[in-house]
Amino acid sequence: MSTGARTSLSPHMLDNPAWASLSGAHAALAEHPAGGGGRAARYPADVSPFTALADPDDPRSWADLRTLVGDGGIAGLSGVLTPPEGWETIDSVPGVQLVDTSLRVEPAPEAVRLGPADVPEVLALIELTRPGPFRPRTVELGTYLGIRHRGRLVAMAGERLRPPGWTEISAVCTHPGHRGRGLATRLVRAVAAGIRERGEVPFLHTAASNTDAIRLYESIGFTLRHRPFFMAVRAPGNTAAKPS
Repeated sequence: MSTGARTSLSPHMLDNPAWASLSGAHAALAEHPAGGGGRAARYPADVSPFTALADPDDPRSWADLRTLVGDGGIAGLSGVLTPPEGWETIDSVPGVQLVDTSLRVEPAPEAVRLGPADVPEVLALIELTRPGPFRPRTVELGTYLGIRHRGRLVAMAGERLRPPGWTEISAVCTHPGHRGRGLATRLVRAVAAGIRERGEVPFLHTAASNTDAIRLYESIGFTLRHRPFFMAVRAPGNTAAKPS
């Protein structure tokens, strides 16, 4: 398993999963630079904050990204360690990428499918638990499952990035008052069951500082593959923009 940055000698689909997803399963959602520059893409702002480069080592990808976000615009990237001259790194968070190597999967009969009507509750749970970025239309990226207690949404997990042959499990969270009951684990197993049914392999990301979650994921069958960085970078230019 890789544990470092992507190298040109050993590229892997999961070294650049946002690009693989935006150019594959989520191509219909991809926004590209005006004029047809095809080396950078992003999700709509109300779907996901992810932006991606076809090749972070190719200056043409960065040129297309600048066209896409505009002078002074902000891009959220992962796995990129050294932006070219003129770009400003305004945030960089060490992360981990784990892949399913021995996860036991099974449905969760108590889980319900979450959709657009559930978004207000989902966003409230996300705001309380902070598992990572989630937008009003993120539920469109894949299957999201939730568990309710007395009608109230108390735990959830779902699918986000979808590189060919893989699906990312994301937004795994449990209301603080309902932790310790294994709800997150049951939802991860259930979401993974659907991924496996498609013949794909589950993977996930979390912050490197989230050691409790990493221990949990490793204990149920995930293995560390890669240590990406989650970055916010500002394009060269005089027109500053705030992160979306």
